Amino acid sequence: MDSVQNSVERHGNSVRKWVRSRFGKWVNRRIPPAREVTLDQRRIFIFPSRAGFFFGCSLLVMLIAAINFENNLSYALTFLLATLFVVATLHTYANLSGLTIRAVRAQAAFPGQQSEFLVMVERSKQRDHYALYLKWPTSSEAMVNLVDADSVKVQLHMPVDKRGWFHPGRLLVESTYPLGLLRCWTWIDLDLYALVYPRPLSSAELPGLATDTPDGAAAMVVGNDDFYGFRDYRKGDSLRQAHWKGFAKGQALQTKQYTAYADRSVWLDWELFAGMGVEQRLSHLCYWVLAFDERREEYGLRLPGVTIAPAVGEKHREQVLKELALFGMGDRNR
Repeated sequence: MDSVQNSVERHGNSVRKWVRSRFGKWVNRRIPPAREVTLDQRRIFIFPSRAGFFFGCSLLVMLIAAINFENNLSYALTFLLATLFVVATLHTYANLSGLTIRAVRAQAAFPGQQSEFLVMVERSKQRDHYALYLKWPTSSEAMVNLVDADSVKVQLHMPVDKRGWFHPGRLLVESTYPLGLLRCWTWIDLDLYALVYPRPLSSAELPGLATDTPDGAAAMVVGNDDFYGFRDYRKGDSLRQAHWKGFAKGQALQTKQYTAYADRSVWLDWELFAGMGVEQRLSHLCYWVLAFDERREEYGLRLPGVTIAPAVGEKHREQVLKELALFGMGDRNR
């Protein structure tokens, strides 16, 4: 009995997958991906809602009753309500027709965070649009009214989990305005992708980084900037740096010391974390990118086939994080 039930469930799952696959291919042909989509008859679907379904069943019962009892008042009421249903269909369709949905931008994020997707909804022909609902499969839902403005920007948030380019899927735009008897909707595939960085993984220290000075501090070297102190005179020292006043007082001949400070630029190298997996290496490098950026210290990046010279700043950080996010992936431009 259990084997038969399992067989039926497997068959049912395969049928559902086949139907979804066929339907997805049909939708892709009918509404292909684009940065901007204007809703028209080809892209809009309309069907009675649950309330509309019961409303239609009630009309059918009323019509049967009117025919059975030959009651003119029942006929009038039935056709009046049927006309209302037809008018509601036209208004519900018109509430979506002519809208333009445009992809604006997607915010980069780290795994486990919410990425923000920004889309713009524009109306056409100065027509008002009410109670428009926008939602991606796992995103928050937003409700929009286009009455006093020709366009409005809508923010939707979705959780992301894997590094690389993240596509939220098809955006559902729907409305049941004005009476809730019909549901009018569309699925549009906006060409909008969010960049997901590697998950930062902390480590106690950066392997291979010198520890004779504090992390990121300037290293002190011999120079000519600031007076530092004295040391015993050595053969070959410049006589101009000799401490003659002390020598005249009977002290041993000494040489004045001056210091300069050399900038310490750190290279975040792929080989610093040798022996780890690819994702672990990227996660450790990502952590140190954020650490050095927070301290406003120069750092560069060396990956197989990629070298970014040491620098500092927001633009440099985004460039480095993008290289880490797309490392080993074919499609780099979105």
